[in-house]
Amino acid sequence: MTPDPAPRTCDPTRADAERVAAPQTYEPNRQDGARAHDRPRPDIERAGGPRLSEPGPAGATAAVRTDAAANGGPRAYAPGTAGDPPAYGTRVHHRAGQPRRRAVRERVGGVLAAADCAGAVVGAAVTAPRVVLAGCVVAGCLLVTQHRAGLYRPGFAPGAFAELPGLAWRTVLAWVVLAVVAAPGAPGWAELPAAATLTAAVAGGLRAAVYRSRRRMARRRPASTLVVGADAASAAWIAAVLHARPEYGMRPVGLAAPAPVRPAPPEPPARGDRPVPPQYMPPPVLPVLPSPGDVTRAVIQNAVRHAVVAGPATLDARTAATVRLLAAQGCLLWQVGGERRGKGDGAGHLWGYACRRLDPYPPTAGRVARGVKRALDAAVAATALLCLAPVFAVCALAVQLADGPGVLFRQERIGLHGRTFTLLKFRTLRPADAHESATRWSVAHDQRMSRAGRLLRRTSLDELPQLWNVLRGDMSLVGPRPERPHFVAQFSRTLPGYADRHRMPAGITGLAQVHGLRGDTSIADRARFDNHYIDSWTLWQDVSILLRTAATLFRCGGS
Repeated sequence: MTPDPAPRTCDPTRADAERVAAPQTYEPNRQDGARAHDRPRPDIERAGGPRLSEPGPAGATAAVRTDAAANGGPRAYAPGTAGDPPAYGTRVHHRAGQPRRRAVRERVGGVLAAADCAGAVVGAAVTAPRVVLAGCVVAGCLLVTQHRAGLYRPGFAPGAFAELPGLAWRTVLAWVVLAVVAAPGAPGWAELPAAATLTAAVAGGLRAAVYRSRRRMARRRPASTLVVGADAASAAWIAAVLHARPEYGMRPVGLAAPAPVRPAPPEPPARGDRPVPPQYMPPPVLPVLPSPGDVTRAVIQNAVRHAVVAGPATLDARTAATVRLLAAQGCLLWQVGGERRGKGDGAGHLWGYACRRLDPYPPTAGRVARGVKRALDAAVAATALLCLAPVFAVCALAVQLADGPGVLFRQERIGLHGRTFTLLKFRTLRPADAHESATRWSVAHDQRMSRAGRLLRRTSLDELPQLWNVLRGDMSLVGPRPERPHFVAQFSRTLPGYADRHRMPAGITGLAQVHGLRGDTSIADRARFDNHYIDSWTLWQDVSILLRTAATLFRCGGS
C-alpha cells in the first residue's frame, strides 16, 4: 500500500505562486477542503455579475470549467459587454454588491480612539480631584499623540502588546501635561504613576480586545482583495501568502499584472479520499487582469475593498496607473515588499514582508491651500471679466460679422473627478453636427475656419469666455486642459495615467501648455506634464505658469 504523501508546509512555494498566476479562473465552490470564504457570494450572484472577471483581448483568455458553470460557479465574461466600465461623465447606478466610488472607511480607528478615551476617564475618575477636567485633558493629549504615531490606522495583524511601550510613555506625557497646565485638576505628583499605570492598563486592555475581535472577524469574513504587481510572478507570490494566512483577513480574487507568457503548470496529483486541512490546500488559480477595464470589472463584481501592491517602493508607470485606478474605486492600498520605513502610519509586516499603507498621490495641497487657490481664481476671473469687457465686445462682433449669429460655442468637457461641465469659447468654426463636435479632433488649419477664427485661435482670445467657467467653479486658471468625454474614455484606456489628470480642476492654461504642448501634440506628453504639475503643485507654480502664459500670448502662440 502506497503511503500518503507528506502534507505541504504552510509557506507558499514558487510552484504555488506560478499556479496562482495561471490565466484562468478557479471554481469557488470546490468541495475538496476549500475554506468557507472561497464559496460563491450569493449577494453578488443575485446582482447578475460573476465573481471573477475574465481578462480582455489584451491578456490571456480565461478558462472556465464546465462543471463549475453547471453548478453555479463563475461564468465567462465577454469583454465589451454591458459590464465594461462606464465612460467618464455617465452616472453610475450601483447594484447590490457593487462598491461605491469612495474610500473604504475602517471603523476600527474610532473604536481604538474610544478605548484610549475610556482609559483616560477611568484613570481620572480614580485619582484626579476634578474628573471632567482631568479626563478631557488626558484624553485630548492621548488622541493627538496616538494619531500622530499612526495608531488609529493599524496595519496588518496589529498587536496591543507591541504598542504597549509607546502607549505607556504617551500616557505619562498626558498626565504630566495635566499636572503642568491644569494643576488644580491634577492629582499630586505622588499619584501620577498610579494614574498613568491605570490609564495605560485600561486603554491597552481595551485595544487588545478590539484587535482580538478584528482578527476573529477577519477570519470569518475576509475582504476581497486584488494583488497588483509589475509581473504576474511577484503578484502571485503575495497572493499565495494571503491564501495561506487567513488571519490577515484578505481573500485574493485576482492579479492586476501583465499576462504571463508561459503556460499554466499542470494540476497537482490527487490525494485520494483523505480530507486535506485548509492550510495545506494549494492556492486557487486566479485570473490575471492586464487592462484597466479588467481591473474595474473585477472591483465591481467582487466588491473589492483592499489592494495589495507587490514590489519596490518606486512604482513603474503601469503599476502606478493601476494603483490610482484602484484608489479611485475606493480601495484601501497596501505596499508589500518595498523599502523598509520602520514605524509609521499603518506600518507592519505581511508574513515577514515589509508592509505599509500606500498613498497613491503625493501630498500636494492642503485644504487651506486649495481654498487660497479657489479664492485667487475667483478674484482674478472677476477682475479680468470686468477689465476685458471691451475685448469681449470686439471678439463677439468679429465672430458675428465673419460667421453669422451664434457667438459662443458650448461643448461638454470633463473636469474634476470626472464630472462634466459646459465649456464656453468664442466660435471659430461651425461643425457639421453635434456628433462631429463631440468626436472629431480639431486641427489648427481647418479650411472651414474664417480669418477672424484663425486670429482668435492664434492669439488664444477664443478661450476668454472660460473666465466665466472659472468664476462658476467649473475650472481653475491653471490646471490640466479639459477634454471631451469621447476622447477621455479613449485616452484613459490606452494611456497609463491619463485619468489621473482629473485629480485637480481643469484649467485655462497649464504646465503642458507653457511647454508648447497645445493643439495637435502628443497626448502622452501632455498627461505626463499634467500629472507632474499635480504632484508638485504650489501656489507659486500657478503664478509662474500664469506669467509664462501671458508672455506666450504676446508672441501669438495660440493653437
